[in-house]
Amino acid sequence: MDIKKDEKKYIMQTYRRNNVVFVRGKGQYLWDAAGNKYLDFFAGISVCNAGHCNPAVVAAAQKQMGALMHTSNLYYTGPQVTLARELITRSMPGKVFFSNSGAEANECAIKLARKWGEFTGKYEIITFKNSFHGRTIATLSATGQEKFHAHFKPLLAGFKHAVLNSIDSVNQCISAKTAAILIEPIQGEGGVAAADVRFLKDLRVLCDKKRILLMFDEIQTGMGRTGNLFAWQTFRVRPDVFTLAKSLAGGLPIGATVVAAPYADTFVYGDHGSTFGGNPVSCAASLALLKFLTPSLLKRVKATGAYFIEQLGELKKRQSCIREVRGRGLMVGIELDFPGRDVVQFCQDNGVIINCTQDTVLRFLPPLVVTTADVDKVIDTVEGALVWAQSKK
Repeated sequence: MDIKKDEKKYIMQTYRRNNVVFVRGKGQYLWDAAGNKYLDFFAGISVCNAGHCNPAVVAAAQKQMGALMHTSNLYYTGPQVTLARELITRSMPGKVFFSNSGAEANECAIKLARKWGEFTGKYEIITFKNSFHGRTIATLSATGQEKFHAHFKPLLAGFKHAVLNSIDSVNQCISAKTAAILIEPIQGEGGVAAADVRFLKDLRVLCDKKRILLMFDEIQTGMGRTGNLFAWQTFRVRPDVFTLAKSLAGGLPIGATVVAAPYADTFVYGDHGSTFGGNPVSCAASLALLKFLTPSLLKRVKATGAYFIEQLGELKKRQSCIREVRGRGLMVGIELDFPGRDVVQFCQDNGVIINCTQDTVLRFLPPLVVTTADVDKVIDTVEGALVWAQSKK
C-alpha cells in the first residue's frame, strides 16, 4: 500500500499534508514509517495534551470499549454524567452539552445565544478579526478571517467582527440585537494573539451592563494549555459559556459546551442534539485525562512555558528575523519577517514537529509533559532553521 499515493486518489484534497507518515506515538514523541523519531511540539493541534497514547487515557478507553461503546443520548450512561459533573465541579455552577468536535461545541453556543435572545429580539453575535471558530457554516460565519469565507457565501447573517483588544471597536458593533460576544482568550489560528486581561475584564463589565452573553472559545486554550485547566481561569475572567474540544479526551473526538447556571436551562427537549456526542468511550478517556491534569502538572506547564518564552526571547536577540515572541503557558508563537513554511520543514527534517500559521507565525503547542531539555532542543533546531532560511534569501 502506497499511503501517500492512495491518499491523493481516495481522500478529498482539503489538507496540504507534510511529507511524513506517522505510525506510533508515546509521550512527546512520534515515529514515522521509516522508524525516525520526532520531538512533537504541536500535539496534533493541541489535542494530545497528556502526551501521545497516554497510558491512563488508553487504559480507560480500552476498558470502556470492552463494556459499552454506544447507546445514543436516548439513554443514560455513567461516564457521560460523571464527566459533566467533573467539568462543572472544576469550573462553575451550570450544565454541559456534549458533541464531537470544537466546531460542534461552538455551533451549540451560537444556537444557545440565539435561543436565549429570541424573546427580546437579540440574535447578533460579535466575534473578532483573525478569529477561528470552525468550518460549519455558522462557525465559519463567526470566524473573522476572509480567506476561510471564499467560495461559501452567502454566510449566515448576524455576525459582526470587532478588533481584538479594542473595546471601542466592540462598542461600535453593539446594537439592540446583540445577544453575545464570542472570543478566543488566545487566538490560535490567528497567530497566537492573546486578549489583554484588561480587555477581557472590560468585556465582562460591558456584557453585564448590556445583558449580553460572554462566550469563550477554549477549543485550543482549554485543558491545561495555559497552565490552568481553562484559560479563563488564567485570565481570571469568568464567561457565561465556554467551549471545549481538542484535548478534552486526550486524542479521541469529543466537544463540550459549558453553560453557567443562569442560562443552563435555555435549551429544552428537542432544541439540540448529537448522536455520538458524549459517547461512553470518549467520556471515559476524558475522565482519565482530568485525573492526569494534576495541580503539580499545571504548575509545571507554567514553569516550562515561562522558560520556553524566555529562551525564545534570547533567540530573538540573536535572530533579527523574529519580530515578536508571544503566548501563555505552553501555547507559544514567534512571528517572523518572512514566511515560515520552509522553517517547519527544516525542523521536521531534523526531528522536531512545529507548525506555521498566518504564513509567518511559528506556533508551538507541545504536549504538556515536555521538559526544559525538550525546549532546549527545539530552540537549537529552530535557530538552525532560521539561519538556514535566511542564508537562502
